[in-house]
Amino acid sequence: MSRHILSFPIDGQRFNYRVAAVIIVDGHVLICDEDEDGYSMLPGGRVELGEASSLSLEREIAEEIGLPATIGSLALTSESFYRRHDEDYHELGLFYRASLSEDARPNGQSPWRVTHDEGAEHRFHWVALDGDGMDQLNLQPVWLREVLRRLPETLTHIVHDERGNG
Repeated sequence: MSRHILSFPIDGQRFNYRVAAVIIVDGHVLICDEDEDGYSMLPGGRVELGEASSLSLEREIAEEIGLPATIGSLALTSESFYRRHDEDYHELGLFYRASLSEDARPNGQSPWRVTHDEGAEHRFHWVALDGDGMDQLNLQPVWLREVLRRLPETLTHIVHDERGNG
């Protein structure tokens, strides 16, 4: 069966459906940067047509990190509007609490893990939620840094528009 990633252009814009893992251990969050994108993100990726979002996240973590994950509850949903690579994005994001095996924890190494998937290099870093480590990152989406520092106990929906017209 062919794979259909839910990211597609429509009239000069792009719709993107993304899932991400909020993995917090010992006051550190797992952050990923890929190749030379110039920004960091939470581990995850795009959902495929016909795939449940939690299964998509489990698949993405296995592909990118190379470790099995336990996907927990949905923590955040988001609608983000932004511009990247001369294209306007409308991104729907689902952010799940997740965990890795017991030995996957901050150990002072940065990057903590480097993997390759679909021709891209992924570098994973444990970043302290307190202090200035988070401030040194170009973490995307831009609202995520502050939300992670005070992760809500209940499901929260965030709408963020960087287009300047809404």
